[in-house]
Amino acid sequence: MSGAQTGEKPRRLTRQQQAVSDILDARGDFRSAQEWHAALKDDGSPVGLATVYRTLQSLADAGRIDVLRTAAGESLYRACSAGHHHHLVCRECGRTVEISAGEVERWAVATATAYGFTAVDHTVEIVGCCAPCSTRTTEGARADA
Repeated sequence: MSGAQTGEKPRRLTRQQQAVSDILDARGDFRSAQEWHAALKDDGSPVGLATVYRTLQSLADAGRIDVLRTAAGESLYRACSAGHHHHLVCRECGRTVEISAGEVERWAVATATAYGFTAVDHTVEIVGCCAPCSTRTTEGARADA
């Protein structure tokens, strides 16, 4: 949530925080905090790992980045498009596609209402195998046969 939405004055980002924000905007993939830290280091930006973690958490809390949890429980981060959306995620290569899903939105509201819940938020990630990875898997299975 931005400062304008909460009535708070927006805070200026430090140089290090701006570097984290800039690299997220420049690259479209999901990465762990450690991977973003390494990318910043490779780009010559002297940002500490603790600053990367704090900045990612702050950006996530503000709704400016997407956070995806892996099966192992690790958080991955990337800049997100504007507006509420969901993800299709390839479990093989990590490719991620943003999707809008009206049916999911209607189901979430109906289910919450049926149980008396209000002010509901939700996250949906559909994990599977993208077409290129499915093709490679199928070709590999044929070669083994």
